[in-house]
Amino acid sequence: MPLKAVLFDFNGVILDDEAIHAALIDEILLQENLRPQRGEYDLFCLGRSDRACLDNLLSRRGRAVTPAYLDKLVAQKAATYRARLASLEAFPFFGGAIALLEKLHAAQLKIAIVTGALRSDVDLALERGTLTHVVDCIISAESVERGKPHPDPYLQAVQQLQTLEADLTAADCLAIEDTLVGIQSAREAGVKVLGVAHTYPLHMLQRRCHWVLDRLDQFDLGEIAPLFNRRVATATP
Repeated sequence: MPLKAVLFDFNGVILDDEAIHAALIDEILLQENLRPQRGEYDLFCLGRSDRACLDNLLSRRGRAVTPAYLDKLVAQKAATYRARLASLEAFPFFGGAIALLEKLHAAQLKIAIVTGALRSDVDLALERGTLTHVVDCIISAESVERGKPHPDPYLQAVQQLQTLEADLTAADCLAIEDTLVGIQSAREAGVKVLGVAHTYPLHMLQRRCHWVLDRLDQFDLGEIAPLFNRRVATATP
């Protein structure tokens, strides 16, 4: 089956903003009179929605929080995140991200964003990068009840893309991911995965992904697309 769609994670793949997110989560913990612990953001938050991240961090400290209180914390973080981005001189796109999205669009491939980020965050970035017209589908934190590492976000992306191209299947799609939970989500949905070493070292991604790159500007459609017409070996879990 030919390659028909490329499904991008967002934070850590298109936007170089994980440090901002980690700092904002630490600020919320301190506001809750909790001391941030080394490594816990990577373990409980990378690749997950803000809601899942905060729920994980607070519940493991013995805090019972209501859905309404989680909503309040997520909204607070979203507002602070947007203010933090507005203070930057340049929007933090990864090198090669905009060029790759435009190249894939020009090649008439379907493009989806599959992320645990809020839809408002994705829309802001696409507007700033003049990329709204290249994206066919956005699956955000609000789109699914179960986010990554569950397969639901990728399954829903494939379903939405099928409304644009009826014969498209998960096997015709390539996910570009930087986190272990994102890779698991895509693979469980039957989507082949290209790992980009923005967040984890290359060697940690190699055994989990079908392809790996150090940077997005190394992506070669001419090398990867033909492999979808052949059988691709399954990556080791």
